[in-house]
This record gives sequence, C-alpha cells and structure tokens, in this order.
Amino acid sequence: MIPPELLKKVRRIELRTCRLVDSLMGGAYHSAFKGRGMEFEEVREYLPGDEVRSIDWNVTARAGRPHIKRFREERELTVLLLVDVSSSEAFGSTTQTKNELIAEFGALITLAAMRNDDKVGMALFSDRVERYIPPKKGRRHGLRLIRDLLAYQPESRATDLGAALTFLGRVLRRRAVVFLISDFIAEGFERDLSAAKSRHDVIAVQVGDPREALLPDVGLVTLQDAETGEMVLVDTASTRFRQDFEREKGRTRKEQSDRMRSLKVDHLSITTGADYTV
Repeated sequence: MIPPELLKKVRRIELRTCRLVDSLMGGAYHSAFKGRGMEFEEVREYLPGDEVRSIDWNVTARAGRPHIKRFREERELTVLLLVDVSSSEAFGSTTQTKNELIAEFGALITLAAMRNDDKVGMALFSDRVERYIPPKKGRRHGLRLIRDLLAYQPESRATDLGAALTFLGRVLRRRAVVFLISDFIAEGFERDLSAAKSRHDVIAVQVGDPREALLPDVGLVTLQDAETGEMVLVDTASTRFRQDFEREKGRTRKEQSDRMRSLKVDHLSITTGADYTV
C-alpha cells in the first residue's frame, strides 16, 4: 500500500513533468535518441540512387561489383536511469534538495521514454547498486520508477560510481541510452565510464546546489561531510576563505567538465532552484 502523502507527490511530479514532456521534451527526446541505435540488415548489390557512403569496399573488392551495407533503425530504445542516492544528494539550500531535483528530472526522462513507447529501467546506487529495476514498458512500471525515485531510503551514505558503471556492464547486454545522474563528488571512475561509453549512449547529468559553490557570510559555521560524517569549523566571515572556497569549487567544476569532454561523454548540469529546461 502506497502512503497517501507519497501518492500525492507522485501525482504532483507526474503532472508537472507531463506538461514539460508535452511542451518541449517529447520532440527533443525523439530527435536526440531515435535512430542512434542501428542494426545491420543485409549486404546487397549497389543500385542507382544508393548512397555512395554505404558502399562496403571489402565485399565490393571480393565480388568485383559495388555492394552496399544496409542498416535499419531499431524500433525501440532501452533507457536506463543510473541514479546516485548517496547522502550528499540530500543537501539543498533552495526550495528543493538535490535528490528532489533528481526525482523530477528522472520522472521527466521516464515519461518521455514512455511517450515514445521505449523501455525504461533504473538502478539506484551508493557505494554499491542497492536497487535494480529492469527496463520495461507501461504506465504502471513508469510510475513505480517515479515512486522509488521519491521514496527510496539508501542503505549506505558513500558513493562509488565505478561500481555502478561496472554493474551496468553486467545487466545491459544490448546498447542503451544511459542517464548517469549524480553530483559526481567521487574519484577514480574514468576507466569504467569510458568502458560504459563504448557500449552505450551515456549522458552524464551533474546535479548541484548554489551553496556548494558560493558561501554566504554567516560567521563561524560547522560543516559536515554528508558521506563520511567528518565535521569542520570554518569562518565564513573571512573574505579570503570564501574566495579560496569559490576558487577551489570553480576549479573542480572545470576539471569535471574537462574530464567528460576528454571521454566524449555528453554532459549536462542542473541546479536546485533553477530551471533546467531553458
């Protein structure tokens, strides 16, 4: 039995994301991903009007006559949400936390996939994959994904992106569109991300909050690392401290962006309290 309050949240987020899907995401989703999955169909002799770029030169050389390779577009896509549920995602300084933003964005992708009659699934991970829901079609299945995005309580506080990406390689045999949704407060996952990129269309969605990059002047504050529990006392009244903090956060963001670019991974940043559809 779904608690009434959770059911209200699911319906509320469904209504909001349905409007977004109808107004702008449906077409963008379709044009971005439809046709990215192509399956080999046949090799046949070249006919006038065929694309010269389709010529298979190896077969042509063996046969002595031009031949082309034909491909067909896969009728459906498999979409997987690979979602970070570690403790750092519970932070929020605006009207929503990062995990609430993740739930809304995940719902948007889920409904867009459903609208295009694609399969969609989800893996929730911390320092291990804690829950896996295999890709399926249907409204009931999609609403279950949205419910779990909103209500799931993680067992671990830490993050291991590499473990999640390794799991992805085990459970998805066919090419899929994978949304890796995390704040990417982690290290050492580049090799696993590169391996995943070679097999799937990976979109890295980095979730952030304004206070993670800009500290207000509120005097002495105790900050706690959400994943390790480590606490530190800082003086936010110090202009030098705030400037050093902002400079370090800016450097980290640039490094993360450069890392995705070097791996040729599509990269999107979304922030709590901001419109990610513009």
